[in-house]
Amino acid sequence: MGNLLDNLWLCIPLITWFVVQCLKVLFELLRYKKLNIKRMWGSGGMPSSHSALVCSLSASIGLTEGIDSPAFAISVALAAIVMYDAAGVRRAAGKQARILNQIIESEGKNINVQEKLIELLGHTPIEVYVGALIGIAMAFALVPLWK
Repeated sequence: MGNLLDNLWLCIPLITWFVVQCLKVLFELLRYKKLNIKRMWGSGGMPSSHSALVCSLSASIGLTEGIDSPAFAISVALAAIVMYDAAGVRRAAGKQARILNQIIESEGKNINVQEKLIELLGHTPIEVYVGALIGIAMAFALVPLWK
């Protein structure tokens, strides 16, 4: 177990994810004046924990292995895919869920639905951008502590 905790390329992204999920709870509390602990494990919202995680991974690899390393190139490609998916595909799916929920509410008499569809799936571009910046900042803050 000791070797696993020494792996900064695993620990820093996981710590970053946890911090960003806590920030989601805080932002929701500030915005709606209501504590919603479910935001701790929910997707979507400000900031993007997906973006923060993959960007902290990329930055950690860049800082330790160099930006010319194959691992950095792979992690940047992964980060681009994850952030594109968060702001594109998953956001579109969330919009579709919202519309379907509205249709079910207005026409619901003839539609048998067990539960509402989850609407908060993806991210706005600013949520992705803020998550990416937090991820990079976390790597810059934590990598020196690991060495």
